[in-house]
Amino acid sequence: MTQMQRSAAETELAERARKVLPAGTFGNTALDIVIARGKGGHVWDVSGNEYIDYLLGSGPMLVGHCHPKVEAAVLEQVPLGTTFFVNNAQGIRLAEEIVAAVPCAEQVRFVSSGSEADLYAMRVARAYKRREKILKFEGGYHGMSDYGLMSLAPKRLANFPAAVPDSAGIPKAIREEMIVAPFNDLAAVESLVAQHGKEIAAIIVEPFQRLIPPKPGFLEGLRKLTEQNGIVLIFDEVVTGFRFAYGGAQAYYGVTPDLATFGKVIGGGFPLAAIAGKTEIMRHFDKAAVGEEDFTVQIGTLSGNPVASAAGLATMEILREPGAYDKLFATGRALMDGISERIRAAKLPAQVIGEPPLFDVVFAEGDIRDYRATLRSDAKMQGAINRSLLASGILKGESKYYLSLAHTEADVAKTLDAWDGAIRALKSAKAA
Repeated sequence: MTQMQRSAAETELAERARKVLPAGTFGNTALDIVIARGKGGHVWDVSGNEYIDYLLGSGPMLVGHCHPKVEAAVLEQVPLGTTFFVNNAQGIRLAEEIVAAVPCAEQVRFVSSGSEADLYAMRVARAYKRREKILKFEGGYHGMSDYGLMSLAPKRLANFPAAVPDSAGIPKAIREEMIVAPFNDLAAVESLVAQHGKEIAAIIVEPFQRLIPPKPGFLEGLRKLTEQNGIVLIFDEVVTGFRFAYGGAQAYYGVTPDLATFGKVIGGGFPLAAIAGKTEIMRHFDKAAVGEEDFTVQIGTLSGNPVASAAGLATMEILREPGAYDKLFATGRALMDGISERIRAAKLPAQVIGEPPLFDVVFAEGDIRDYRATLRSDAKMQGAINRSLLASGILKGESKYYLSLAHTEADVAKTLDAWDGAIRALKSAKAA
């Protein structure tokens, strides 16, 4: 079959989806394709078209799709039972591994999604400090809770520290409990803490915000500021956990928070996430330890289920293999450098930003230090490039390349060839 043609079966599935799913999707990507299977760093749609996969299920498949060790671990567990609502050995072992790997982790509480992990991290911080407000950074993604959806991607910019809801249905009262600051601006955070410090329970931050690395000293400054003012520092590592280093972004950047949230990688492609942190704070999940008044209720039907835990343990075993992160970073760096060379040669007003395991192109010049700087990006140009890449068999999100251990030098070469074609198409369209 000719590359990227759509079969009748795939077209029919897409039509059926539009009838039973709002917008015809699961609420994730808007791509009008239906994936049938994945292996390594590639996926295939129902029509048989093959793609190099830089979407990776939005990040969980760090070791690639259907890794033999992950498959074996899951297939060994499934005949023994899939969930019990009581402790299981796989979940206990996974918690031990997280504690051993992550600098801030003394105890772990499992949930099923990153949204839940962030929600509970903020809640337990409020219980611990007996304060109401949370400071977050504009453009930071902390899940789908009412609190998390404040100033994620506001179309209407407000003066700091006002919070802007990113969804209908969020109570107005939530706005009053969120304080919003610009990422990478320590002076702004210091000013807000000086004004509101005794009301702030926690500062929650993606140590690597979406695609934007922290400026030198920024995370260190947050750590010092929170310690001085008795504020809980939460790192949202749902994306960066075990991706940037085996101990997460906190190990990679050398700054240890009080709490951290994890997801994606630790479930090995199955629904599983976690809150990890200091026992002093985590004990608020234990009624016997803190009493009724300070007890933070958390219950989840599938929390720590043995299938997801087995997949996570196998994934982490693969990541501990000698040279795993060296390979991941080398592959990502080769792709970043290759795209950067093509952008420079074509004189495009664009730049590659991020870290080798996770990056993208921003179609704007100048310093990209925070959310508002990303708004300078030329969305039309980015959309045109992404559509051209997809037509050439490169699957990615709107604004991310997720790299995996399964991606190869051949994948990098083919992706760069696709970039050459995308740039030619872009120039032809401009000339027309």
